[in-house]
Amino acid sequence: MKKSKILSAVLGAVMFCTACVSFTGCEAQKKTLVMATNAEFPPYEFYEGDKVVGIDAEIAAAIAADMGYTLVIEDMAFDSIIVAVQSGKADIGAAGMTVSEERLQSINFSDPYTTASQVVIVKEESTVASPADLVGKRVGVQLGTTGDIYSEDIEDATIERYNKGFEAVQALTQDKIDAVIIDREPAKVFVSQNQGLKILDESFTDEEYAIAIAKENEELLEKVNESIRKLKETGKLQEIIDKYISAE
Repeated sequence: MKKSKILSAVLGAVMFCTACVSFTGCEAQKKTLVMATNAEFPPYEFYEGDKVVGIDAEIAAAIAADMGYTLVIEDMAFDSIIVAVQSGKADIGAAGMTVSEERLQSINFSDPYTTASQVVIVKEESTVASPADLVGKRVGVQLGTTGDIYSEDIEDATIERYNKGFEAVQALTQDKIDAVIIDREPAKVFVSQNQGLKILDESFTDEEYAIAIAKENEELLEKVNESIRKLKETGKLQEIIDKYISAE
């Protein structure tokens, strides 16, 4: 009888521990927020050593923390992000992603967290003085970005698409193209790193950045929007942006 009680106690403990491990595993999985990004877009996302940092990375981390989740960042090609969110490989997409009617057909967007501009980079001696002068030119863009999308409207232009923004800029320095269309903040970084380049004063487009979420995931959309509202109200969101972008 005594042995039976001991055996029952041991089996009970094993079953309890097994249940705990399973339950903990499920909870850990549930409490992980996976963010798809393209870490080639400073200051929004880029590598410091082997870690992805930047505005989007910190905002996503703050949102995850507010929700009680742990953020996991998956780096991939920019044009794979929406597919990753749609398929459930990632919970959210944050990569300096502009809200557009075309993208809204495939995914939902959170409330915008910042505004941005697409600008034109040219060589300092270039005859291109405004976006209107891009007619008939060879224009470099990053594949899948709004610069890529809107460049289609440039009359008689030859559009060269690159997987990474810096590859387009490199092509410009090598005279393979006449201009690059890209977000203003990464443009500042690329111009500072490459002598002989400049950013045109007139913007190519003005837009809003938001977080991509699968259409069927309304619950997550509501949670993310609530976290964004909190970050705005507390000033934390602006603090993150100011950390990476000077108020010049």
